[in-house]
Amino acid sequence: MVSERWTRSNKSVYNLGYHIIWCPKYRRNVLVNGIDVRLKELLNYKAQELKIDIKEIEVMPDHIHIFIKADPVLSPHYIIQQFKGYTSRILRQEFPVLKRKLPTLWTRSYYIESVGHISESVVRKYIEEQKKV
Repeated sequence: MVSERWTRSNKSVYNLGYHIIWCPKYRRNVLVNGIDVRLKELLNYKAQELKIDIKEIEVMPDHIHIFIKADPVLSPHYIIQQFKGYTSRILRQEFPVLKRKLPTLWTRSYYIESVGHISESVVRKYIEEQKKV
């Protein structure tokens, strides 16, 4: 029996979570005054389109934290490209102040960490123990 923390497809069982952080260009405090609310709406829409589950999201004035669960066929880099590209285009159309303040909305960089149910040390120990069985 598979626990609810895992997702099943016809070829795999997985539990892939990613904590992702990215910033506006020059780390400017532009994610305020309704831009933050609209950004969350756009990210939720894009996640639904990509069949990604957003577990948690927090928009700060100068950066965004998002925790997602995704299918293994979607690379983390692709997911971030989709989120950043889509939100940049729409937000810059809807909020002209962003065009005046920044040459592009997002920096090219981002932080990502995979998050799972068990720690790295538990996985290492499990693999080491396999030789002893």
